[in-house]
Amino acid sequence: MLTLWAIGVAMLSPMVGGWHWVLQLAFYVAAGIAWLWVLPMRRMLLWMETGRWR
Repeated sequence: MLTLWAIGVAMLSPMVGGWHWVLQLAFYVAAGIAWLWVLPMRRMLLWMETGRWR
């Protein structure tokens, strides 16, 4: 899953490369944080809050 996400973001880089640098920064920060940190940790965070895996 992570590899596919990284490939997808890399495939978008030619399009994103033409954007203003602030938009590029926002895109890559959002893509990195959302998919490389928050979504994989979602179950762990849920468990920490509720004590259940589901």
